[in-house]
Amino acid sequence: MADDERETLTRWARRQTSSQALALRCRIVLESATGALNKDVADRLGVPAHTVSRWRARFVRSRLEGLTDELRLGGPPKTTDDQVEEVVVKTPEGTLKDATHWSTRSMAQRDSTDNGLRPER
Repeated sequence: MADDERETLTRWARRQTSSQALALRCRIVLESATGALNKDVADRLGVPAHTVSRWRARFVRSRLEGLTDELRLGGPPKTTDDQVEEVVVKTPEGTLKDATHWSTRSMAQRDSTDNGLRPER
């Protein structure tokens, strides 16, 4: 491990603004760099040995960039931009009878019935 990588890992592990997950990954790599076995690092840090193995391998493969969270795209959005715009436009038009605020259910119910609004005061 290069000195600048060690300095960065130490800084990330101690930094107050680092996520706990990133700080743990940094500590795993720093402990591993001492030549300790995965089991020993795992015992010292209170994590499973396979976690140590995973982050150690990712560091070897991708260096510092391998320790940051990867972008997770998730599934496709279930709500279209047009649907969002429609809700944003409709919401300030009034409030539901006998209600103090909109909910997803009241918005859906309003769309399936007649207007259902009381005028704004």
